[in-house]
Amino acid sequence: QVHLVESGGGSVQAGGSLRLSCATSGYTRRFACMGWFRHPSGKEREGITYSDYDGVTNYTDSLKGRFTTSRDKATNILYLEINRLTPEDSAWYYCAAKRLYGGDCLSGRIEFDYWGQGTQVNVSS
Repeated sequence: QVHLVESGGGSVQAGGSLRLSCATSGYTRRFACMGWFRHPSGKEREGITYSDYDGVTNYTDSLKGRFTTSRDKATNILYLEINRLTPEDSAWYYCAAKRLYGGDCLSGRIEFDYWGQGTQVNVSS
């Protein structure tokens, strides 16, 4: 019954920005951990950023500075802002959530319970 739904993707020119959203249905509490991932075609899934229950965040080092995550405390919508987009950022972007505590959230090396269907980002030069 718990669903995560991403939105905000689309086609954008290089150098532009996007703000992706992840909305939750079927669960009214805060998750123990949430994260953003992306999956470019022909490549493996890559973690972008992770946020714990208290809102502490961690980013993949190579992406830090262009990616920013935040949460609207009123709606529980999780956002991912991407700046200075390049064609290498083209991918399917997913949010994920872990319901209960367990493992190191900020490392991203945990098993997430829920995944969204993804939203596609296509960056053209």
